[in-house]
Amino acid sequence: MPTTTLADRAIVRVSGEDVRGFLQGLVTRDVTGDLPVWAGLLTPQGKCLFDFLIWGDGDDLLLDCEAAAAHDLTRRLAIYRLRRPIRIERDESLAVHWSREGDEGVPDPRLAELGQRWLGSAAGGTATEWLGHRLRLGVCEGRAELGDLLWLECNAAELNGVSFNKGCYVGQENTARMNWRQKINRKLFVVSGGGGERSRVEYPELGLSVVHARADPIPDNAIIPDWLKPVLSAAPAEQG
Repeated sequence: MPTTTLADRAIVRVSGEDVRGFLQGLVTRDVTGDLPVWAGLLTPQGKCLFDFLIWGDGDDLLLDCEAAAAHDLTRRLAIYRLRRPIRIERDESLAVHWSREGDEGVPDPRLAELGQRWLGSAAGGTATEWLGHRLRLGVCEGRAELGDLLWLECNAAELNGVSFNKGCYVGQENTARMNWRQKINRKLFVVSGGGGERSRVEYPELGLSVVHARADPIPDNAIIPDWLKPVLSAAPAEQG
């Protein structure tokens, strides 16, 4: 069996009447065009509640999300559904698959270097290299790493997780204001070793941690991938 299944991911299926219109008014990316895309569902203040990849399946949308968050995500979306004829439920027949290279699937919409991703049967062995591969590319995901942070501090703009020219969505006002003023002084970094008091998650088995820290000065032990270098070179200097 190929070891491709991301066992920590789940699929939430959104089906019914005008599901693209429904999600378009909630999430940070434009879902009216090509999919998949990476998006966030935010608080009204622009802080991350959930992140997920959105796939199309006919008239339905499939949310490729953190498995531990699937139930909470379903409940949160149901709040916004009101009386619309829309179903939001976990689809146990599908799993998320990943390969570092190859022709199957499509490149991860956040960063092509992350590898190929696709949805399919839940059969297959668990992919064990994904976590280390993702972190060494400096990409963060999930509630432990992103939760309660402002979406732009989660490197969402650099990783194609936000559209600045779509209509309104939850948290859009503060997110747009931060982008317009370029007041993004803190970012998420993956660092070698422990993260100290700034640590959000530590992965001792990999010798890596995720920290939330000022972009200037950059943490000495931070992994700085190519996609992050341009924004760090333009970061405002710390005053005083």
